Amino acid sequence: MVNQLDSTLAALADPTRRLVVELLRQRPRAAGYLASTTGVTAPAMSRHLRVLRRSGLVEDRGVDHDARIRMYRLRPEQFEGLDAWLGEVRAFWNEELAAFKTYADRSKETTTR
Repeated sequence: MVNQLDSTLAALADPTRRLVVELLRQRPRAAGYLASTTGVTAPAMSRHLRVLRRSGLVEDRGVDHDARIRMYRLRPEQFEGLDAWLGEVRAFWNEELAAFKTYADRSKETTTR
């Protein structure tokens, strides 16, 4: 899981790739649309999409009416892994904050006596 998480976080570290993910959240898109909307060249978008594909965050499929067009869509599995990891981190901090609150409440009680 750690290697996949590293790949996911590395792919999402780039702001252009995060923007691509935001656009793909709305619906599948063609690479040309993603390039023009994000303001990057077609070769640069191709490199960004390759990183996102290799990390497992997106997949591409051809369209029936034109084999030259590839449509890109999000794959939920990698986002579920990221969400699970973030859930573990949130749980850790919730436990730490709860323990601190308990400590602070006890300290307050002993000083008011």
